[in-house]
Amino acid sequence: MKVKVLFFAKARELVETSGIDLELDEGADTTKLTDLLKEKFPKLIEILPRIALSLNQEYLDESGAALKEGDEVALIPPISGG
Repeated sequence: MKVKVLFFAKARELVETSGIDLELDEGADTTKLTDLLKEKFPKLIEILPRIALSLNQEYLDESGAALKEGDEVALIPPISGG
């Protein structure tokens, strides 16, 4: 199945793109997705523990959310301001 992955802020800087389409096995979840992203983009490993995930524009409270064809997952690093 294909899902759209969007990268924001520091994540976008590290992977040098704002988004990709990623092919996953049927039944994959967000844990499998982040494992695959670590393999594809090793620079993400440093920030993944602090990243919030959203699925179809809804923040996730937990890892392991089920994915389906056409889902959109966003990686949103913490943002600080002054």
